[in-house]
Amino acid sequence: MRPVGLDDLRTAARALMAVPPDSRAAHCAALFNRARQADRYVKRLRKLHPEWGDGTLRAAARNGALAQESWLGDREYRACCQLVLSMLDAPAR
Repeated sequence: MRPVGLDDLRTAARALMAVPPDSRAAHCAALFNRARQADRYVKRLRKLHPEWGDGTLRAAARNGALAQESWLGDREYRACCQLVLSMLDAPAR
């Protein structure tokens, strides 16, 4: 997976807000998995993955529904950002 920047974090958090709270952890893991797969695809074939893009978390997240942009004072948005950040420390599956 490509390095994760602020746009990746914000877009992934918006994707998580678009799913029910009890599905967010699994959805977040799936986004990371898709980004990793897309990155391998790009490196191997030298073209974008047809669904998950360029191997960034942002591109993988943009493939599905996104909630409105929010702000860090919003508890739900902040929890989604924290979930994404916690996945950065998790071992790749």
